[in-house]
Amino acid sequence: MEGIGGDGASVASPLPQWGHDAWRMYQYYLDKTTPHTAYRWIGTLVVAALYCLRVYYVQGFYIVSYGLGIYLLNLLIGFLSPLVDPEIEASDGPLLPTKGSDEFKPFIRRLPEFKFWYSMTKAFCIAFVMTFFSLFDVPVFWPILLCYWIVLFVLTMRRQIAHMIKYKYIPFNIGKQKYTGKKASASSSGSRGD
Repeated sequence: MEGIGGDGASVASPLPQWGHDAWRMYQYYLDKTTPHTAYRWIGTLVVAALYCLRVYYVQGFYIVSYGLGIYLLNLLIGFLSPLVDPEIEASDGPLLPTKGSDEFKPFIRRLPEFKFWYSMTKAFCIAFVMTFFSLFDVPVFWPILLCYWIVLFVLTMRRQIAHMIKYKYIPFNIGKQKYTGKKASASSSGSRGD
């Protein structure tokens, strides 16, 4: 391998090049997963199930699980929130329609689906690795953490749902919208001589 000079006098270390090649390979395969949404989420569910089984088997790492739960809740709020929050920012850009007469503007997420999936999967992987180090197994009374997280989830989602209702947006696209034309009246369809 030749160095930057090209004369062979200075030889570059293969470690940075290897790291760069590994990162490019990782990014290549990550990019290839982009259109396969269902398979990506199935993979994430498998990783989440492995994490849950690990925590159940070890009977510990409740602080790690609590931190993971708070992080996932934060990601979910970003996923459900619009890019431009009409409550906070009054901008000249596209806003969500607030009246029926307003022009339709598509819902743009603050956290896109791919980044939501990627961050969630990374979080489960990091938490899974943390379960192999006893340093992170802090003894706590886990039912209190679970109750606190449930209360936090309910209050946060109630606020988010109220925001959705107030600004009339739905953060999910369920298929392509189909519009039907005018329906023919019963009297006009019965008079045809087919």
